[in-house]
Amino acid sequence: MKKLDVAWAFAGVVVALVPCLFMWGFTVDDALISVRYARHLASGAGYRFNAGGPVTDGVTPLPWPWMLAVVGRRPALDVLICAKYMGLTAWSASGAALGVAVGRAQAATWFKAAALGSVALSLPVAAHAVSGMETAMAMACATGAVLCADGHRRASAVLAGLAAAFRPEMAPWALVMGVGAGWTNAPLAFAPFLGCALVRLAVFGRAAPLAVLAKPSDLAHGAVYALVALIVTATPALAMAPWGIFRGARGVKVTALAALAHVAAIVAVGGDWMPYARLMAPVVPSLAWVGVRVFPHVHRGAAAARAGLALLVGAANFANAGPAGRGVGDDRRALIELARPRLEGLGSVAAVDIGWVSAATEATVIDLAGVTDPDVAVLPGGHTSKRVDAALLLSKNPGALLFHVRGSVPADWRDARYAYAVEARLAHSELIASHYAPRAFLALGRTGTGYLLLVRK
Repeated sequence: MKKLDVAWAFAGVVVALVPCLFMWGFTVDDALISVRYARHLASGAGYRFNAGGPVTDGVTPLPWPWMLAVVGRRPALDVLICAKYMGLTAWSASGAALGVAVGRAQAATWFKAAALGSVALSLPVAAHAVSGMETAMAMACATGAVLCADGHRRASAVLAGLAAAFRPEMAPWALVMGVGAGWTNAPLAFAPFLGCALVRLAVFGRAAPLAVLAKPSDLAHGAVYALVALIVTATPALAMAPWGIFRGARGVKVTALAALAHVAAIVAVGGDWMPYARLMAPVVPSLAWVGVRVFPHVHRGAAAARAGLALLVGAANFANAGPAGRGVGDDRRALIELARPRLEGLGSVAAVDIGWVSAATEATVIDLAGVTDPDVAVLPGGHTSKRVDAALLLSKNPGALLFHVRGSVPADWRDARYAYAVEARLAHSELIASHYAPRAFLALGRTGTGYLLLVRK
């Protein structure tokens, strides 16, 4: 490797590492769902959310809990930290590869720097690389697939397939990348996704993850989500050069078409509830790469305008939305420590946000959103508005309920501002009120929200 390559590789690592370290405190509740599955795999309890419960398909990226199981004998929050380090390592490695590729490209040095800068300023990339979720793995594989698209087509197809194994909605993206790598390589891009689907069909009786039932798609929400994601991720601005893409190399065309397929898939699945445009993050670095590759075929003034727009949008989004996300992990950790002694001895617990609850207690956790519970997943309603009947909930015999509350709890706890429709519906049920009484309010850091703990009378 030449000295210049080393310099660009170092730049790529810095672009990946520094923003991720700034956002190190970010996480999402679902990360701890995967952690619980991984811990049960490591302990010998099997692939299940509740140790004494059924085997359920509660993790969308099927390979992820098995990867985490390597460190699964640790406490839940320690496993989460390990998952964050795994994501940081994977993304930093692909960042180095991206840096080398950008350095070798035929583009002005100032534009190369702007392209890498836009990746660094893409808040979704930085946040989700260290969220403890599988997103970083999908992003690393997708970036590698794009960088190999011209010279190493078979490797490109394999990496694209692995990205889709971690994020199933990337299957159309992977298929386009595979076809672009040649018809003989296309099956390699689809095989990992197909393998996961067949395993699910054999084990769980359905090819799609349980989340497809628990979180039904909404095209209107998906379209808005995709539009916002294209803006806040910053790098799409660099790739908005249709004439340059048309005149570009085969790999550039394939990458651009794959990105369009991915946007369509995001719309089709209805977007996502997690912050920072998580579903778009895996393809963000590849769009910066497209911008660099088309530079020789576009007007310099237009390229400068797109680069300026990407940097401006990225910086503004990072400054406005980044600081709030940095404290999420600390708030969750404090909430878990606060809840742990209060949940002890209460038996099973019902909640919508089950990730942090699963880290606070080893007891059975009843999922009111249906992500890990097939009985709830098939009920009408969206992810947070499942029509869970009070009688059905009582049949599961929870010893406690945890309802997410916005603001303080009034004298009549049933009139609190509940975060989710399913909680509000249950809170106003006379049947629930006759069986449960409030015991404590568990504040979620300095967010002004918290969880009302109701225990069986």
